Amino acid sequence: MTSETSGIPSPKVTLTDDQWREKLTPAEFAVLRQAGTEPAGVGEYTDTKTEGVYDCRACGAELFRSSEKFSSHCGWPSFFDPSHSDAVILRPDDSHGMRRVEVLCANCHSHLGHVFTGEGYPTPTDQRYCINSISLKLVPAE
Repeated sequence: MTSETSGIPSPKVTLTDDQWREKLTPAEFAVLRQAGTEPAGVGEYTDTKTEGVYDCRACGAELFRSSEKFSSHCGWPSFFDPSHSDAVILRPDDSHGMRRVEVLCANCHSHLGHVFTGEGYPTPTDQRYCINSISLKLVPAE
């Protein structure tokens, strides 16, 4: 199923705002459901080196792996690729007077952050998925 207005597939997980508010903290709701941004440098995963999988904090879908995480020194966790090509949805974001590309969880359409290209980081994709820590839940490798 596809949303007629955006061409983006409909989310598999659909909850009302009230249901999301029951499931998420106010800070999580502000970022994940209202496209907010946590302050730079405060997120729990900004500098973590723990091996594992990063899931969507809202729905639990796998999004990123520690093997694609790198230190960008931008104040948020950075990844050069999602764990699977269909794990995230990219859509244009022209808010705040700038052109960016928003990253959404493909499973529940929660806001994760933005992806930037061509910044010169020495990564295989030349991309930086700049993701809010509060949008993620790290499941450490065993």
